[in-house]
Amino acid sequence: MRKGIFLAASAYTIWGLFPLYFKALHTVPSLEILLNRMLWSLLFLVIVLSWRKQWGWLASVRRQPKLIASFTISALLLSANWFIYIWAVNDGKVIDASLGYFMTPLVNILIGAVLLKERLRNGQWAAIACAAFGVAWMTFQTGHLPWIGLALASTFGTYGLLRKTAALGALEGLSLETAIFFPFAFGYLSWLTYHGQNALITTGVDVKILLALSGPITAIPLLMFAAGARRIPMTTLGLLQYIAPLVQLLLGVWMFNETLDAHRLIGFVAIWVALIIYSGESLWMNFSSFKQQP
Repeated sequence: MRKGIFLAASAYTIWGLFPLYFKALHTVPSLEILLNRMLWSLLFLVIVLSWRKQWGWLASVRRQPKLIASFTISALLLSANWFIYIWAVNDGKVIDASLGYFMTPLVNILIGAVLLKERLRNGQWAAIACAAFGVAWMTFQTGHLPWIGLALASTFGTYGLLRKTAALGALEGLSLETAIFFPFAFGYLSWLTYHGQNALITTGVDVKILLALSGPITAIPLLMFAAGARRIPMTTLGLLQYIAPLVQLLLGVWMFNETLDAHRLIGFVAIWVALIIYSGESLWMNFSSFKQQP
């Protein structure tokens, strides 16, 4: 239990610190960072799979075109999520990005209700209503939807739904997703190289190293999360997930000097109240179920 909490909390903390990494690559276009992240992640995952001699799943994948189609969709969603996040961080919108990951659990509730026909409890309805007020408030104050947060929450929430119902684990699934996009990533980076625009060729050693590190930086926290999730209850994991957006929010305000005025803060507070209601209701339901056990 203690090891599981440590692993999961460490994974979420690393994800929360991602803005520091992407800010260090601000001279590289967001799309190029994304494609390098795919290539180096695949290379790192191939090394891990080889070390663990974990290649048996490939044989079954070849015989399941529906599985490949499902992971193609999940790869598209993951790529969109990564690209929006990288762009937002390097465009000075770390606070907006953090909002997306605060909203993700609430979007998951909506996805469950709409797509899986799950019946929502009163507490979940209250959480959604509170979050909807926060989004409406920010929309009214700024004149536009908080689209970065909504896009990140919806892409990651839908991605989570597909991965939840997929037959492959975290390591194998990410390997397949990055492999699916390998031809596009390699082809585009080769085109950039031909035109002398590839950052791996034109930038200094420090940027080259950072781009190459995108593989382990992507895969290691995911593996830590997968290992931690197997050791702790889902309620504990659900509470730990707020570490990442909280760290991102603090970085946006205190390190990157982004503005969090009173109007935006009211919207954030509404989202936080929704999360408190959601988490509290989940804990109560689990406690009640535990008490009813013989």
